[in-house]
Amino acid sequence: MGAVSEPETYVTYAHDSGVARITLADGDRGNPIHPASVAQLHDAVRRAQRDAAKVIVLAAQGRFFSVGGDLGAFAAADDVTVFIDDLAEALHRVVSELVRSEAVVVSVVQGTAAGAGFPLAAAADVVLAADTAKFSLAYTKVGLSPDGGSSLLVHTLGLHRALRLAILGDLLTAQEAYDAGLVARVVPAAELAETAEKVVATLAAGSGTANATAKRLLRDVATATPEAALRQESLAIRSLAGSPDGLEGVAAFVEKRAPRFA
Repeated sequence: MGAVSEPETYVTYAHDSGVARITLADGDRGNPIHPASVAQLHDAVRRAQRDAAKVIVLAAQGRFFSVGGDLGAFAAADDVTVFIDDLAEALHRVVSELVRSEAVVVSVVQGTAAGAGFPLAAAADVVLAADTAKFSLAYTKVGLSPDGGSSLLVHTLGLHRALRLAILGDLLTAQEAYDAGLVARVVPAAELAETAEKVVATLAAGSGTANATAKRLLRDVATATPEAALRQESLAIRSLAGSPDGLEGVAAFVEKRAPRFA
């Protein structure tokens, strides 16, 4: 019998002194979101809970925070509707765990957060960004609807800014995200790691119970039941995944051509 190959590492985890560090580690490919990466991400979040982390740091390797869903995997799926439904539900469990966590979640965005990578970064309680970072939804460009908690952005960004991002596919710069209230700090890229460490150290030295209570109170006012919004997103993207526009949009992306929507 041949040797059993080790599974690829898409997400790494480390814990020390109350700080759990979760890193998207497929930087050469832009940290795409697919079933294996989401499974490892979910495992990492669960480990942070078991370790009773006071702070969870969500960061990424490479040029991108995340390019979003792996559209090549979408195109190769035997049943794309089932594939995307399962993937969305798995990702939404991760988002729910992050927003419900007793830990303060800090995302460190060094590059573009696109597609589901955008709401994943925004699921954090404190978002730190390099001045080179950008945020983009862009789902409708491939005939799909936003998921990953994108609809929760309305509470941070406001309705019409969120609509602009979702429908027009505009990019949000790090400074624009700061001005809109999404990002807590914008710093030069070379200073991002140092800034993140200072913020994390401050949070780790603070009262975990007070921070957890403040987080719960404010999030409950913004969205008492985020899981309801996440479920609506799953149903919507599942429906579009097998539609003519959804199939055409994904195919066009993979074939590197302009889509021809109905």
